[in-house]
Amino acid sequence: MSALSRLLDSDIAMVHERYVQAMEWRIPTLALETKERYLAVLSLLVAKLESPDKSLPDILGEMMAEAAGHLFAELGRAR
Repeated sequence: MSALSRLLDSDIAMVHERYVQAMEWRIPTLALETKERYLAVLSLLVAKLESPDKSLPDILGEMMAEAAGHLFAELGRAR
């Protein structure tokens, strides 16, 4: 594995850790309905990521289509 690849792996792990910390702070402040939608989208993403036969670009494309409704609903509530 190249040095650049290892560096990127490390950077990705660091961003994952920051994401988890940020969400741990935000989750208690979310409304129940928002928590339910977040869990639905996150569960769908993790299930897709666990599937070894799908490529990351395929997963991202599917997630964009499937999560769009949740995202638009959340944006509508934010205004």
